[in-house]
Amino acid sequence: MMASAPLISVLLPVYNAEPFVAAAIGSILRQDYRRLEVIAIDDGSTDRSLEILERCRKADGRVRLISRENRGLVASLNECLAVAQGELVARMDADDFAYPWRLSRQAALFAARPELGFCGSLVDTLLHGRIARGRPDPVFRLDLPVLAKFFTIFMHPTVVYNRRVIGAAALHYDGSYGHAEDFDLFRRLADRYPAAMMKESLLVYRIHPGSVTSRHASEMRRTHLRIVGENLERERLADDTSDLRAIGDVVSVETVRRAAGFIHALEERIAALPDTTRPSFEAGALNLFYFLYQLVNDEERPALTHELLTLTAKWNAIRRREKYALSPGAWAPWLSQASMWAGKRADWVAYRFQSAPAASALAPYRMGAA
Repeated sequence: MMASAPLISVLLPVYNAEPFVAAAIGSILRQDYRRLEVIAIDDGSTDRSLEILERCRKADGRVRLISRENRGLVASLNECLAVAQGELVARMDADDFAYPWRLSRQAALFAARPELGFCGSLVDTLLHGRIARGRPDPVFRLDLPVLAKFFTIFMHPTVVYNRRVIGAAALHYDGSYGHAEDFDLFRRLADRYPAAMMKESLLVYRIHPGSVTSRHASEMRRTHLRIVGENLERERLADDTSDLRAIGDVVSVETVRRAAGFIHALEERIAALPDTTRPSFEAGALNLFYFLYQLVNDEERPALTHELLTLTAKWNAIRRREKYALSPGAWAPWLSQASMWAGKRADWVAYRFQSAPAASALAPYRMGAA
């Protein structure tokens, strides 16, 4: 690798990740891009995470290790940013692992497009010991700054920031947006700096009950709706977003009806936007509906999901199988529950057919089956 290749700092916050962290940090140290530093912060782990990180530090001088009391993910990320020396700064989670070409592909993108502020990529998913390949989403052909107002445009552990473009004051995580700090940062950056989605999977994203996303789903959803509400108010697409935020606190007949009314009012305002921006806002609003649909559906109260779909007139926006399963939700919720359970089983069968055993898929990269 050329000496002029930019240094990449990889931020690796770690908290009680003993089963996974060795694979995560090992996948970075085995990158075909060699000019990197790993900044690992042990955030007061109570398991053997620190011991594993210390062993990695002794084995490879590119690892910098900080250990201290628990302060939370946002504090760890900002502390990593403060000591990172690289022109490019990459995120990495302690329960995922990167393909060997991840950083070289992302460095090549910034070399070809030096104006970029940050980028993300597709991911492959690891669930129950099987890996499914990621697929490009056509929505990313639209305006990323607009989409970033509605959802977290990139999977956080795939992101690389360009510190030659992004001002130091802009690149920080805000602790007031707990468990949606990435959504908040991406919306701020996308308004000021060009961004790009890479149409290839550079990382294996592990789905498991102990992940931050799984453990803090309720708080994440509340903060997500708060951020969307702030964005819509700034864009003057909503005057009052309390009806949107209320459903994040409690899912009930009242809050479902209020959220459905909010979606209707939002769609009316978006319909009046210019042709140049309207499709991106329409896609964002549809994503917001899907977010609400998932939130309500997770309550496993089919009558509420039926109400949301009816009031928003979005029956045709969901999968046919779900449509049939939820149709009797208002008068026979037990039938809907049974049908949805069967649908989840069918999804798992489909996942098995569309995925491969992790042990065989990852064997060429010496990552193990994990």
